[in-house]
Amino acid sequence: MTRPRPLLVAIVGGSGSGKSWLAGRLEKSLPGKAGRISLDDFYRDRSHLSPAQRIRINFDNPGAIDWAEFKKVLAALSKGRSVRSPAYDFTTHSRRSHWRIIKPKEVMLVEGLWLLRSPSLRAYFDLKIFLECCQSTRLRRRLARDLKTRGRTRASVRQQFRTTVQPMHQRFIESQKKWVDLVLPESFSGREARLLSRKIQQIQRRSDFGV
Repeated sequence: MTRPRPLLVAIVGGSGSGKSWLAGRLEKSLPGKAGRISLDDFYRDRSHLSPAQRIRINFDNPGAIDWAEFKKVLAALSKGRSVRSPAYDFTTHSRRSHWRIIKPKEVMLVEGLWLLRSPSLRAYFDLKIFLECCQSTRLRRRLARDLKTRGRTRASVRQQFRTTVQPMHQRFIESQKKWVDLVLPESFSGREARLLSRKIQQIQRRSDFGV
């Protein structure tokens, strides 16, 4: 089924910068009008590798993503079409067996580490946001998340952050700020998220009328 083209919003930032938090707040501030996609669901399937081989992969490098599948989903949504999307299991580093159907809504919030590195990807987004966040805060948030939801140990999270997360952040993530429309500070609050949702609605209305 084809619907009117949705407004595509890119939410970019380092691991632990608050991308999911912001996407969730914006979705609640746009009840029934917004949908969400996470680049995390597009990690390449590693089920063919042994557990020992999987843990040696650098998941903080953009090459870990199935970009062809991700672009296929973005292309469909940009035309107002429903599309199948994979889901990823971080405890096993493999793709889940079930895929979900994403139906385009008026606003699609897309969160991810590397959404803006490719010119062909940047062209899909009507609004591009970067979340600024210091290294210590991102590590603290990453620890809280991975210990609770991804079956990790504190030592393994710290080691990964030191050896791959932060080096890859400096190499691949920070540079994306030059392509965004808006840089949000670490102190960004729920109140400011509501104001941002109003701005998104204004952009969408202008888009609907071809302004």
